[in-house]
Amino acid sequence: QVQLRESGGGLAQAGGSLRLSCAASVDLFSIDTMDWYHQAPGLQRELVCRTTSGGRTDYCADSVKGRFTISRDNAKNTVYLQMNSLKPEDAGVYMCAADPAGLGFLTDWGPGTQVAVSS
Repeated sequence: QVQLRESGGGLAQAGGSLRLSCAASVDLFSIDTMDWYHQAPGLQRELVCRTTSGGRTDYCADSVKGRFTISRDNAKNTVYLQMNSLKPEDAGVYMCAADPAGLGFLTDWGPGTQVAVSS
């Protein structure tokens, strides 16, 4: 089981930036897929961005493309979500999740970090 812990949430102004971190309890090389999800109040959680260890192209949803970037620091076992040009609709809880075996099932989730965006 992979333990994940997010950090970096907080309050930002619209148009501002935040960087979220997701620290994993194991070597990132042993995890095939790492995702960032967003859950706005009253809505279902949605995939924001995805990174894989196999050299495949990272993915980000159209709603954040050009504004958000996913990256990883393998030495720190940490995946980041750089969020720029924040909009009020970006507010909510951001969670990281892992699919260690790359089987299409997210088996491990962090507790989430809260992001608020003031307009």
